[in-house]
Amino acid sequence: MATHPLTRTAGRTIVQKASLAVGAVFLLVGVLGFVPGITTDFGEMGFAGHHSEAMLLGLFQVSALHNIVHLLFGAAGLFLARSASGSKGFLLYGGITYLVLFIYGLVVPQDSAGNFVPLNSFDNILHLLLGVGMVALSVILTRGRNSVRP
Repeated sequence: MATHPLTRTAGRTIVQKASLAVGAVFLLVGVLGFVPGITTDFGEMGFAGHHSEAMLLGLFQVSALHNIVHLLFGAAGLFLARSASGSKGFLLYGGITYLVLFIYGLVVPQDSAGNFVPLNSFDNILHLLLGVGMVALSVILTRGRNSVRP
């Protein structure tokens, strides 16, 4: 017997579980951004701006602001996972936000004051993948439903 993607399993729909998972990953990334060793050049981390030299996993340029945004985004994912409609909204609009960040990262020079988060080439690629993945999850996991019930 086939089950619908929104079929409740253990009290949560699959889209809620996806929102919980994505939110938890963002929380983890936000915390890891403040851990010396996992974040290289930790002592060079700035609050904001492209001058922050800290690199999460040695690849992704981060600042305190960047890490705080990850923490807030993760908390939003966990909070909105309380309902299927909130989960779908988090994944859809969060994904769109990451696609906008991807475009922003392509347009704004990395050494300009406009790169206040900051973003580098690895961040840009990750934002594209996150944006596409989150939008896809919101669509695929709620496919066949005119509206998502709470």
